[in-house]
Amino acid sequence: MKTTARLISLITCCAMLASAVPAFASDNAFRDIFEDAFYGGAAGTLVGTALLAFTRKPANHLDYIGYGAASGVLVGSVYGVVKSAKSLAQIDNGVIKFAMPTVFPDLSDSPASRQTNITWRASLLRGTFW
Repeated sequence: MKTTARLISLITCCAMLASAVPAFASDNAFRDIFEDAFYGGAAGTLVGTALLAFTRKPANHLDYIGYGAASGVLVGSVYGVVKSAKSLAQIDNGVIKFAMPTVFPDLSDSPASRQTNITWRASLLRGTFW
């Protein structure tokens, strides 16, 4: 039994590594937000369903599934909006657009003190210039 399980695991890993596909960046913000909301709703539904196990009569608390799905959609949508916004202000063809900047953690090494510092970086202005 162990040998067949190991063989199946090995074949699955080899198949996953052999079928690598190239990754491309997407520029469609609406699609990204929709996908994040969908996956958030699916995860929230699973969490709401899992919470039914902790009640005495699960049939009386089926609304937990709906609450989980709704909160998952909201959290997923907010995550998608924050993820799609790249900078505080964007200048595009003379039009200024404002959005929530994305904050990235970054590690920086100090040669004088030989310490690694965690810094937070946010893009404040982005634009295209000729």
